Amino acid sequence: MKNKKIFILIPSGIALRNFAFTKFHDLAKAQNLDITYWNSTPFSISEMGYKEIRLDNIKPHWLTDILKNVRKTIELNLNIKNAGDPIYNAYKFPASNKSIKAVVKNVITKVIIFLFSSAKGLEKIKQIINKKERSTGYYNSCINTLKKEKPDFIFCTNQRIVDAIAPLLAARDIDIPTATFIFSWDNLPKATLVVDTDYYFVWSDFMKKEMHQYYPQIKANQIIVTGTPQFEPHYDNETIKTKEAFYKDYNLDSKKEYVCFSGDDVTTSPDDPKYLEDFAKAIASLNTKGYNLGIVFRKCPVDFSGRYDNIVSKYNGLIVEVAPKWQNVNNTWNTMLPSREDNVLLSNTIAHSLFVVNLGSSMVFDYAAFNKACGYFNYNQEVQLNTYWDIHQCYKYVHFRSMPNGAVIYFDKAEEIEAKIVGIINKESDTVEKAKLWFDTICKSPQKESSQRILKAITAILSKENI
Repeated sequence: MKNKKIFILIPSGIALRNFAFTKFHDLAKAQNLDITYWNSTPFSISEMGYKEIRLDNIKPHWLTDILKNVRKTIELNLNIKNAGDPIYNAYKFPASNKSIKAVVKNVITKVIIFLFSSAKGLEKIKQIINKKERSTGYYNSCINTLKKEKPDFIFCTNQRIVDAIAPLLAARDIDIPTATFIFSWDNLPKATLVVDTDYYFVWSDFMKKEMHQYYPQIKANQIIVTGTPQFEPHYDNETIKTKEAFYKDYNLDSKKEYVCFSGDDVTTSPDDPKYLEDFAKAIASLNTKGYNLGIVFRKCPVDFSGRYDNIVSKYNGLIVEVAPKWQNVNNTWNTMLPSREDNVLLSNTIAHSLFVVNLGSSMVFDYAAFNKACGYFNYNQEVQLNTYWDIHQCYKYVHFRSMPNGAVIYFDKAEEIEAKIVGIINKESDTVEKAKLWFDTICKSPQKESSQRILKAITAILSKENI
């Protein structure tokens, strides 16, 4: 019997982390699935020894990007109306007016939103997007590739990328079943679903309920709970180095224990360097009281700025940067490329640090996988880079409503960081247990079997079995 041919659509760099740099491919091969990566990123997957077809002539219709933003805004407006909850306004980002072209684009966007701001209008916008994409050379190129290669299934690894619309439309137009993966735990409330597919793979039962809430037109049997492969490397003991080897590789002091400061991107946390300094001051103070601690600093993988450099230099010896192994290929979000080595680096950073601190990131789950705690900063800086930004607003986002009380340690002011570090080290609370409960809520357990569940679901779809 001929092996089923699966196209794994890779429309963004972050998708590589989940589906090329984990054991996903090897597991698929073991199940006699013929995997081909349909790749739009600058990374050459074929150099890994995997089958790869490049997406050609990638040029969505000029109106599609505008309509994507229109669709998002209308969805958020409907969420505000349906839920009576203004939090969805926080997911709208200010439009840029840096050029005449940007101003014109913004005017067009506002006019279309005004004309189509209803549930029926939203459906009309989706129809226009599909019509425009079907008129492009990009769509025709995708049709030609699919007719030539004849895959049995298309699995899109990121639901929010405009470049994925045409390939998925092409597949559906020639009766090839499709699915998309919701790649992040906070994406559904943000109205980031820009593709329409036959099936939707989500992390958890919690996310499945969110899909029902935000997209009631999607049927229950179209939503499949699988988990996410992004945490799987943490369970691969073969990649974990000894503490001595890790310390040697990154010039860490063998006499110290290290805490990880995990950076955020500049939009999420514009004052992040100041939080790093507050944390460094607390660690330095503890070291005068008999502790021997240091900070391993891991920047947000898509932050290639130098905004932390002065703080790292100021606290040289106390802060050691262990930089993510990502590349900035073209200075766009889609071309920020991870590496297989960074999966290993992240797991080792967690394994050899006591706990993590950050501002509201999903690193809480990475550390929960290692039975380790997380601290969240929860106060504004006295002098802010952006006076309109408010840290307390961040924790009001919808995805934090799934958090059990006590799942993280909040640093409510700089002066209490020191005492709370001591509390975490002395395990004075059940934070880790609560964090693990949250992890199980957000990502189906056991988390190390997510790829297996995804592949099992694909096989069941192709076999027309009940999923």
